[in-house]
Amino acid sequence: MKFRPLHDRVVVKRIEADEKTAGGIIIPDTAKEKPQQGEVVAVGPGGRDEHGKLIPIDVKPKDIILFGKWSGTEVKIDGVEYLIMKESDIMGVLEGSVASKKAA
Repeated sequence: MKFRPLHDRVVVKRIEADEKTAGGIIIPDTAKEKPQQGEVVAVGPGGRDEHGKLIPIDVKPKDIILFGKWSGTEVKIDGVEYLIMKESDIMGVLEGSVASKKAA
């Protein structure tokens, strides 16, 4: 990808939701909600405080994150859809077995 976010921006690729429910019912595309989980693809250098000091971003590429339903701006780069959002839109990072299971 040839895109570098600025300031406290983060580029995220959504992790696709399951196609079936736990009971085996297939969910059609029209009934699916957009997933609120994603993998961090790129991060900016961070924001600046009132004294001009750089505050680095807490997430890093490959982190699996949770974000709000209406967070970020959808963009298409090289035919792939990404979200660009501020670090403050990120609710948290999924760690351990939950993150590895979702990414698979």
